[in-house]
Amino acid sequence: MKKCCSIACFILVLSGWWFLPRSSHADEKNGLSDGQMIYVPAYSHIYHGDRERSFMLTITLSIRNIDLHHPIKITTVDYYETQGKLLKKILSTPQILNPLESIRYVIPERDKTGGSGANFVVEWHADRFVNPPIVESIMIGAQSGQGISFLSRGRVMMSSKD
Repeated sequence: MKKCCSIACFILVLSGWWFLPRSSHADEKNGLSDGQMIYVPAYSHIYHGDRERSFMLTITLSIRNIDLHHPIKITTVDYYETQGKLLKKILSTPQILNPLESIRYVIPERDKTGGSGANFVVEWHADRFVNPPIVESIMIGAQSGQGISFLSRGRVMMSSKD
């Protein structure tokens, strides 16, 4: 009898666990967010050949609000060099991106200060849960009849709930 009660209590406790409140919002489970800090890899140059010659690149940071109905606010766009030193605070005042609006920031080919490990940190916020923006860097360069282009997609470092 005692064993039966213990099992019944265990089952009740276990089944009650499923009904405990969760810390995440339903919107977060659907991929929506109300803000993030995003790390975006970039390259002011890459190396080629046996002598590791530099191939200079123009960097375009692209931020796209992919929410159909709500704006987002870009609050930070910072550019860092290979060793992690802040080179430039690109955004001086917050920038509102309306639904489906995009913005770009360009680091010219002649600017090699970022190095092969350059990166951006982008922060954005919204008044409600929205589709997070697409944030990516596009690198392009041409030398001696050769051209190269590629992109790096941003990665969430921290969400507003963190």
